[in-house]
Amino acid sequence: MTGSTCNSADLDPRRRKLLFRSWHRGMRETDLILGQYADAHIAQMSDTDLDEYEMLMEALDRDLLQWVTGEVTTPEEYDTPLFRDIVAFRQRMKF
Repeated sequence: MTGSTCNSADLDPRRRKLLFRSWHRGMRETDLILGQYADAHIAQMSDTDLDEYEMLMEALDRDLLQWVTGEVTTPEEYDTPLFRDIVAFRQRMKF
């Protein structure tokens, strides 16, 4: 997969921006994890979910990847239900 498969035309600007940022993180591994997650979930996210997702987007790629893979314990402020859903989504992904 090389990019979004989600049609962003029907998304509001906030969701379009998050979708783009999910696919353009800088580290390919996090692009794939967050990009595919955003493709599947961004349209249905609540405002609270979007707030949490925006907070995750501020984390460094290397930190985020280590948290998602379980290599390093996730800091409490990032260990949210949304983050745990991303981890579960990543475990179901096929690389």
